[in-house]
Amino acid sequence: MSKMSRRLFIAGGAVTAALLAACTAERTADYYGDTGGGAGALIGVSMPTKNLERWSRDGENLKRMLEELGYTVELQFADNKVEQQNSQIQTMLNKSPAVIVVGAIDGSALGPVLQSAAGLGIKVIAYDRLIRDTEAVDYYVTFDNYNVGAMQGQYIVDALELDTASGPFNFEPFAGSPDDNNARFFFEGAWDVLSPYIESGKLVCPSGKLPASVDDWQSIGIQAWSNTTAQAEMENRLNSFYSTTKRVDVILSPNDAIALGIGQALASAGYGDDNWPVLTGQDADQANVANIVKGRQSMTVFKDTRLLGERCATMVDQLARGEEVEVNDTESYDNGQLVVPSYLIDPVTVNADNVQEVLVDSGYYTAAEVGL
Repeated sequence: MSKMSRRLFIAGGAVTAALLAACTAERTADYYGDTGGGAGALIGVSMPTKNLERWSRDGENLKRMLEELGYTVELQFADNKVEQQNSQIQTMLNKSPAVIVVGAIDGSALGPVLQSAAGLGIKVIAYDRLIRDTEAVDYYVTFDNYNVGAMQGQYIVDALELDTASGPFNFEPFAGSPDDNNARFFFEGAWDVLSPYIESGKLVCPSGKLPASVDDWQSIGIQAWSNTTAQAEMENRLNSFYSTTKRVDVILSPNDAIALGIGQALASAGYGDDNWPVLTGQDADQANVANIVKGRQSMTVFKDTRLLGERCATMVDQLARGEEVEVNDTESYDNGQLVVPSYLIDPVTVNADNVQEVLVDSGYYTAAEVGL
């Protein structure tokens, strides 16, 4: 797959879903209830954590949408513990859901339990994070993750006017959690945009925390997208490689949780309105949007989880009813065992100029919630 092709939707082609297999004789309808497709069927939803705003919002929104379609929903959050997510999914399997939706903590740690799902004829949709190294995943619904990173990179190019400015600019890159398959796509999108300016010397990295290539992205990854880990890492870089006369100009942060930690480190180091660096983000978390309004974060990539939930609910409904499942990408997401049929949704860049239009006017936040 060519790199820049990930920025485009792959046109055409829906994949025909197989009819859900019948429950085994041991798992009778009398004991487990109605497990057939369509309204009334049980749907399992496993989300990674409730401690990050976006996952709490995603889980509750998806549950509401599925219930509005007439399904019974079991929603579980796994507290970012892989063993707990495995256990929760196994408990769901014991209740014979028609479909399970999984936002994975570790994309490579769910193979055995999902193989059990496949053996029982239970379909699996990977939600926003690709499930890797197993054939027991049927569909993937997500945003155009490569484009998320490309949008962050392009914002940096435009904000610093890298095509015309002489530079150099002090640049510090961060990447997402090493166990999250999406994190590579985010970094690769940004890297493809920014690497020409790194190679030309317009962007320099005083800390030396610059991966040798895209394949080395995990060397700057922040485990579990932790804002406290990101804050500590940024504090270390500032204390070790910067001073009152040598300032950081731009920071690539892959998401808002990491950006929040970086911002706290910057504030502690004395950065303010007159020298706040360009700082990227993703997810449009409320605190970060408020920081954008205050000038303490430059942008975020808004992935409207309402659209993601709507699309996922539609795919669940199509699967449960034995209908054709609509996808728009059958090439991009190879999980190591198969290319997973996917539906990609386009994200949107948000900065101070369009917070009102994109986030407030659409009803995602109120003006008061983001400080407008």
